[in-house]
Amino acid sequence: MFEKYNNVQQAVLQTTLQIINEKELQATSMALIAKQSGVSTGSIYHYFSSKEDIINELYKGIVKFNGEFVTSGLDTDEPVRIRFERAWKKVFELCMTYPLGFQFIEQYSFSPYIYDSSKLEAYEGGWCGPLAKLYAEAIGQGLMLDMEPKQMVQMNYGSIVYLVKGHLKGQFNLNEETIQSVIDSSWKAVSR
Repeated sequence: MFEKYNNVQQAVLQTTLQIINEKELQATSMALIAKQSGVSTGSIYHYFSSKEDIINELYKGIVKFNGEFVTSGLDTDEPVRIRFERAWKKVFELCMTYPLGFQFIEQYSFSPYIYDSSKLEAYEGGWCGPLAKLYAEAIGQGLMLDMEPKQMVQMNYGSIVYLVKGHLKGQFNLNEETIQSVIDSSWKAVSR
């Protein structure tokens, strides 16, 4: 998930992600990050000026990875419905394959710890912006309701978030058939 970073940054970001998911953000100190990552505090401060900088870089790194994961294959000449299904299948796959990243983004997307500039960069550079463009294309073709594409994406995503959280907590199983049914229902919720 953090391949674009050097080894020290990768260790700090991966360790921070694990600590936050285990202990919460407030219990995550620079000393604990240094101890568990095996990176000296001085080295951490060489790359990150504060815990908030680490959190924001973590957020941006996860969102960038998520965006690349979900949008690969989105920019083709295939019909909108095919690209819609492919993208949402990848969202399911992403959330279930990388649960720590999914949980972090879900918990901290609206946190005051995340700078507004990071949130804007994430929306445009992640998968939500490109998927909203796909929805706009579908609206232009008369395939979807004439609503704000960004809101439609978030509406569909909200349903998926709840199902993935339930799956990760063992409340129910998301198999291929269920995932396809959810995607079909998501299409029906926004289509004409």
